[in-house]
Amino acid sequence: MALILCIETTTTNCSVALAKDGDILGLKEDMGLNYSHAERLHAYIEEVLLQAGVKQNELDAIAVSKGPGSYTGLRIGVSSAKGLCFALNIPLISTNTLEALALQSKGEAIQNIIPVLDARRMEVYSAIYSSDLKELREIQAQIVDENSFASALAQGKTIFIGNGAEKLKPVITHENAFFQTEALPSAREMVVLAETKYKIGDTEDVAYFEPFYLKDFLVNKPKK
Repeated sequence: MALILCIETTTTNCSVALAKDGDILGLKEDMGLNYSHAERLHAYIEEVLLQAGVKQNELDAIAVSKGPGSYTGLRIGVSSAKGLCFALNIPLISTNTLEALALQSKGEAIQNIIPVLDARRMEVYSAIYSSDLKELREIQAQIVDENSFASALAQGKTIFIGNGAEKLKPVITHENAFFQTEALPSAREMVVLAETKYKIGDTEDVAYFEPFYLKDFLVNKPKK
């Protein structure tokens, strides 16, 4: 009877879900355009626990979306998750952000699902999954042009899902390309992934776990 708190902060959606044995007991999220995780995350955690009548010391594990995504968002989510794990002495579970996003795809006769997150300019973080969510290509950071994802598109109907899909629409005009531009990673889809990992004991080392940034975080150095 596992109680798992799921935390998703990789994009502007600050999202928290509480689940028991894979069933969602509570969900709180902000599908806004701005980052507000530092102000809202802990309040959302408290609200979700209160609504479900669950105390922190009753939790069995904390799950966090590991990335890729916003550097600041990832740091806030992972730091909060690790802090709770240390305080409660419970395991930390990490889930693949793009895999969870792919779970939101909708449509019939889908051949490929490509979750895409904005990585600034004409670059996106992406992976390719089959319709039954088997990974066909690992996560990459890539610059998008008219030839991007050509092999996947040639196979049939392909769903591009996530906040990176908007920048793909004017570039990828293949007849098999369909776009879900409003979708953002959510703790809702983390639940099934976290429950699966919990059951097999697939947890992280709380002390050494780091988010999956994919690209190095660059700090502008002052000119000499």
